[in-house]
Amino acid sequence: MTPDPAATLQRSSGLTRFILAPNPGPMSLDGTNSYVLAAPGSPTAVVVDPGPDDEDHLLALARAAAVELVLITHRHADHTAGSSKLHQLTGAPVRAADPAHCHGGAAPLRDGEVVRAAGLELTVLATPGHTSDSVCFHLPGDGPDGSVLTGDTILGRGTTMLDYPDGTLGDYLATLDRLEALGPATVLPAHGPVLPSLAEVARGYRAHRHERLEQIREALGRLGRDASAGDVADAVYSDVGPSVRRAAEMSVAAQLHYLREGSGDAGAHRGNGRV
Repeated sequence: MTPDPAATLQRSSGLTRFILAPNPGPMSLDGTNSYVLAAPGSPTAVVVDPGPDDEDHLLALARAAAVELVLITHRHADHTAGSSKLHQLTGAPVRAADPAHCHGGAAPLRDGEVVRAAGLELTVLATPGHTSDSVCFHLPGDGPDGSVLTGDTILGRGTTMLDYPDGTLGDYLATLDRLEALGPATVLPAHGPVLPSLAEVARGYRAHRHERLEQIREALGRLGRDASAGDVADAVYSDVGPSVRRAAEMSVAAQLHYLREGSGDAGAHRGNGRV
């Protein structure tokens, strides 16, 4: 019998493996990658993004290793819904930037904090933009260039949406600068496949955002400066299906806010699509 891929532990880097959650969809791609991290020989592990409240998936995570700690990249339910139950199954504390998603008396994550667990050192990076509470986890000892667990800040396929007004484009562009500075680290996204170079992906994401901004400027020139996000989305995202229409409108709203607040003036951000 072929094992269910959603319950199979798969190698993603030298220090990480993952179990794919059974929640595929337009926004979650193949499903949520729930990562299991441990140093060689460690009797315990760290789980990043337990994913949905799916009993078989959470049991698979609990059985993969003795879970010492659970970490959350951001508040969305496809990352957090199973965290309380995984805490109950393992006793491991759950830490997130948002206190609402911490369990077991755990303290919220802090930017720049070094988390030590399962024989590893992970640096917490505040990376707002997709959401205000988004964080990434840098594993500098994972291979020659290190790795970064990027949550939804950078995906393995396509580009991420900005959950406006909680997520903003100004924050997201600053986040891309921060991630690019980490160089050719391996990208371990919460959705989609592993990617080889964080700096390269961050540059591509930035170029994409500035291409969209130019398209929106052109649409506003035709529709008028006060056009709604829906009207602009009709013009700029005419090719997207109804399943991702809401995400398109939120991303347009974030970009309109960026332009109307003056942040989108030429040269206002060093990453102007020509890096």
